[in-house]
Amino acid sequence: MEHIIVYGSQYGSTRRYAEKLSEQTGIPAVSYKDASTLSDKDIIVYLGGLYAGGVLGLAKTLRGLSLQDGQKLILVTVGLADPSEPENQHNIRTSLQRQLPAELLDRAKIFHLRGGIDYQKLSFGHRTMMKLLYQSLQRTPFEKQTAENRAFIETYGKHVDFTDFRALEPIIQAIQRETI
Repeated sequence: MEHIIVYGSQYGSTRRYAEKLSEQTGIPAVSYKDASTLSDKDIIVYLGGLYAGGVLGLAKTLRGLSLQDGQKLILVTVGLADPSEPENQHNIRTSLQRQLPAELLDRAKIFHLRGGIDYQKLSFGHRTMMKLLYQSLQRTPFEKQTAENRAFIETYGKHVDFTDFRALEPIIQAIQRETI
């Protein structure tokens, strides 16, 4: 049986998770930019960074994929927002629904991990977008801000890293269940 870990990472948190997952499972990890056909894989694990309401590389990687009998899809999002917050889970799910056909999303096992951000490493475009968002959120009354918005304001301009490799354990267990 052939398995693959595919990842979409802009600044490194998702790539680090993918590499650690590969190390712990023995499944090769490749960037979505280098991924070949997935139709011959039994288990496809896609890790994607959350950027501006989308999962990096997800739609491109899974475009045209139709899961065959026995094929399994595990989706893992990596973002700055706390995935234990119900509102954040809802926002991530909405983003996934915009990017994937319902039949893929319905068959996928979905996990969420926290990554990090280093504003010094952001591209000019991303820094500008973050600054505009920050300025907009600062004008929003506190009682109307979401937990995600407040966390964004608190960490704006800083280097924060919420990466926790122990959070990979449920994903490893899901992979092991699929291979038995």
